[in-house]
Amino acid sequence: MNRTRELKYRRTTEEFVGSFHAMASPCEVLIQSSSESDARKITDLVCGEAARIEMKYSRYRDDNLVSKIHQHQPVRVDTETARLLDFADTAYSLSDKRFDISSGILRKLWSFTESAKVPSRAQLKLLLPYIGWDKISWDGAIISVPEGMEIDFGGFAKEYAVDSALNLVGSSFEHPVLVNFGGDLAANKPPISRDTWSVGVRKVSNSSKTASFKFKSGAIATSGNRYRYIYHKGKKLSHILNPQTGWPVSNAPVSVSVAMNNCLQAGLFSTLASLLGKDAEQFLTDQEVEHWVQR
Repeated sequence: MNRTRELKYRRTTEEFVGSFHAMASPCEVLIQSSSESDARKITDLVCGEAARIEMKYSRYRDDNLVSKIHQHQPVRVDTETARLLDFADTAYSLSDKRFDISSGILRKLWSFTESAKVPSRAQLKLLLPYIGWDKISWDGAIISVPEGMEIDFGGFAKEYAVDSALNLVGSSFEHPVLVNFGGDLAANKPPISRDTWSVGVRKVSNSSKTASFKFKSGAIATSGNRYRYIYHKGKKLSHILNPQTGWPVSNAPVSVSVAMNNCLQAGLFSTLASLLGKDAEQFLTDQEVEHWVQR
C-alpha cells in the first residue's frame, strides 16, 4: 500500500494541515512550520504510526498479535504490548471492573446499527461468563486467554496512537504539532502564531452551552454515544456497555470530553466517566480534571 496516495494537504494562514483516514476515523495533523517539506514528512510519519498500531492491535485481522492471542495459547508479548496490557490491568482495578478489555465480545450481540436488534437477557446471560479480565492470565510478560474469551484494544488504541505519533514526531522535529484522530487529540507545544491551541467541542445535545478548550500542550479525549446508539421501547440505548451486565449504561452522557497531559490518560477518564452514567460529572469534579459533559 502506498500511504502517500491517501494523504491530503492544505495550507491555512497559520499552519499546514495533513489529513488521512485511519482507525475508522478522520485524522488530521496541524503543523506550524514554514517548511512544506517538513509538514509532509510529519504527516507521513503520523499516518505511518497510526497504520502500524491499527494493524498490530486490530481485532479484525487474522495475521496480527491479537489474532495470535486469540488462539488461546500462552503468548509472550513485546514491551509495547506489555505496557498496554498493564494499563488495561490498572484501568480494570481503578474502575471497579467497569473498564474491561475482555468485554469487546459483547459486539456479537450488540451492533448499534439502524437494523440492529436488542439482545435478550437470556442471550446476554450466556455470554457473560466469557467476560472478565480477572479470568485472563497475565504475568507482565505472557498472556493466556481462556477458550471462548477475547481481548480488544479498541477502547484505548486510538488515544494511544495519538500519543505515540506525537512522541515520534518530537524525536525528529521541533515544530509545534497537534495530532487529531477522530476528536481525540494532543499537542506537543504552543503554536508559534498564538499563545495557545484552541479546540472547540461540537454541541450534540439541546443544551445551549458549548465548550472550548485552550491549552499550550497536552491532550483532549472525548467519549460518548453521539453516533452509536439505538432506540428500544422508546428509550435511547448507548453503545457504552456495562461489562458486568452486558447492558447499556443507564443515564450515560451523550458526550464526555476531558483534558489531561496525554491522550491515553484523558481517554481513560472520559471512558470511566461515561461508564458511571449519572455520576459522570461528580467523578470528574472529584478528580479535579478539566472536563465538559453533555447530556
